[in-house]
Amino acid sequence: MKQNRLLGAFLCAAMTSAILIGCSGETKAPASTEAPAPKEEASKTESPKAAEGGTIDYSSISVEIVAKGFQHDFWKAVKMGSEQAAKDLGLKSTNFVGPANESAVAEQIEQLNNAVNKQPSAICLAALDTQSSLDAISNAQAAGIPIVGFDSGVPDAPKSAIVANAATDNYVAGGLAAEKMYDIIKEKVTDPAQVVRIGVVSQDATSQSIGERTGGFIDKMRTLIGESNCAVEGHDKYNVKADGAKVIIDVGIPATVDDAACVIVASTLLNKNDLIAIYASNEFTAKNLVTANESLQKLGPDKVIGVGFDSGSIQLDAVKNGILAGSITQNPVQIGYQAVMLAAKAATGQSVNDIDTGCLWYNASNMDSAEVAPCLYK
Repeated sequence: MKQNRLLGAFLCAAMTSAILIGCSGETKAPASTEAPAPKEEASKTESPKAAEGGTIDYSSISVEIVAKGFQHDFWKAVKMGSEQAAKDLGLKSTNFVGPANESAVAEQIEQLNNAVNKQPSAICLAALDTQSSLDAISNAQAAGIPIVGFDSGVPDAPKSAIVANAATDNYVAGGLAAEKMYDIIKEKVTDPAQVVRIGVVSQDATSQSIGERTGGFIDKMRTLIGESNCAVEGHDKYNVKADGAKVIIDVGIPATVDDAACVIVASTLLNKNDLIAIYASNEFTAKNLVTANESLQKLGPDKVIGVGFDSGSIQLDAVKNGILAGSITQNPVQIGYQAVMLAAKAATGQSVNDIDTGCLWYNASNMDSAEVAPCLYK
C-alpha cells in the first residue's frame, strides 16, 4: 500500500460533483428504517482551523478512535485519514484501536471503556453492537466527552449521545451497485423466457452498514426490474414473494465471518445454473467471491456478471482483469479524516453536522484515473 496514495484519498470528496453523482439524487429510504437526516457533503466542509481562520488552538485536543476491526485494509485506510486530520489540525494525540474482527463485540466494549477512562477530548466510534455499548456511552456523556460516529456509526444510540456522523450513505451506495449491474444485464432480466437469478453475498445480517448496502441493492434492483417480476429469497430479513416472478434475487450470508464460510456461500451461488449476476457487499465478501471463482471460472464479461464493494488488492486485480465488472468504493481515508475533524470541532464547542463522505463506481476503465485512484486502497 502506498501511503501517499492513501493520504491523497481525503481529497477525493473535494473533487468535482461528478465524482459523487452516484450517491446524489432522490432515493427511497429502506422500509425498515427512518429516512436519515440530510448530511453535509464532505466536499462542502472546511477543516475547523480553516473555518475559524486559524484562531482555534487544537494542540490540547486528544481523540480516541474505536473502529470495528483491523481485519480489512479498509480500517487501515480509515486510520490513515484520522492521522492526516490530526496532523493538519495539530492535535495533541489520536489513538486508533479496533477488535481482532467484526464479531468481537466484547473486545470492542473493553476498548471503548478504556477510551472513556482516558478522559479524552472526544471519541470517534464505529459500534459493533449499540446495546452492548450503552453503559460506556452513558459514562462518556456523564463525563462531557462528545462522541462522533463513523462508518456505520452508532445505530439506535440514545438521543443526543452521538453529536454527528462521518459516513457513507450505504443505502444509496447499494442502489448505485444495482444500477450499474442493471445497465449490464438489462437484456437478460427484461421479460426472460426462463427464470434467471441474481446472487447477493453479504457478510452478516446484523451490521447496519452491510444491511443498508444489501437492502439498497435489492430495493433498487426490484424497482428497475419491476417489483411484480422480482422475488427475493435466501434470508428471512430480505425475503419478498412475487408469484410468477421471472427474476430471483438470492441472498447468501455465511454462518460465521471467516473466509472459508464465505467461500462456501459464494460457491453455492456461483454453481446455480440460472445465475446471471452476483453482488458482494463489502471487501470481505468480494474477496471471497473472487476466491470461489478461481476453481469455478464462472465470472467474466460473457459469463456471470460480478459487482463488488470497497477495494483491497484481490478485488482491484479482479476488476482490472475483468473478472468483476466493477465495484463501489467508499472513501475510507475521508471517513477517518472527517470523523476526527468533527471530533475536534465538537471538543472545542463548535456546531457539527453529519457528513456524507461519498461513494463512486469504478471499473477497469476509470480505476487508475486521478479522480478514482486516490479513493482505492490495497
